[in-house]
Amino acid sequence: MSDIEVIILAFSLALDAFAVSLALSAAGHVDNLRAKFRIAFHFGLFQFLMPVAGWAIGARIEPLLGSYDHWIAAGLLGFVGVHMIRSANAPPEVRETNDPTRGWLLVTLSTATSIDALAVGLGLAAMRISVWYPSVVIGIITLALSVLAILVGERIGSKLGKPGQIVGGVVLLAIAIKILLSHPA
Repeated sequence: MSDIEVIILAFSLALDAFAVSLALSAAGHVDNLRAKFRIAFHFGLFQFLMPVAGWAIGARIEPLLGSYDHWIAAGLLGFVGVHMIRSANAPPEVRETNDPTRGWLLVTLSTATSIDALAVGLGLAAMRISVWYPSVVIGIITLALSVLAILVGERIGSKLGKPGQIVGGVVLLAIAIKILLSHPA
């Protein structure tokens, strides 16, 4: 696999993390340096780890996972999207406890945005290509694009306020629907 192919692959895998980072930032969830770090780091880390996990598992479970991966990713993104929309109307003290940059919500988002990287790892194993170099590049590019999305989302979000959180949730739901519609039946 050439360097250009790895970079193109990394950018394509990072697009979901970019969109989710943008939505979270515009919704006002990424309002301090720690939250910015958590989002970008976790998205980059999961995008690095998932191809490695897929590669380690190999082609043995690919037929099982390939039938359900889109449902898993869409379900996770849909769950967080609905959660964001509902918390936009919640009292401030409830909103504080529903921080998608922490805990299980962060793990859910990180997993949902990197499910496709697991399939890439399975493919690399099937082609007998070492997973380490592509995984590192995928993780770094995802981290960088997540940071960029957070910075852009801050500018947008400061103008949107509460509606920004609703828009962020709707964006996550739209990504979930896109995943379902783009997957062959």
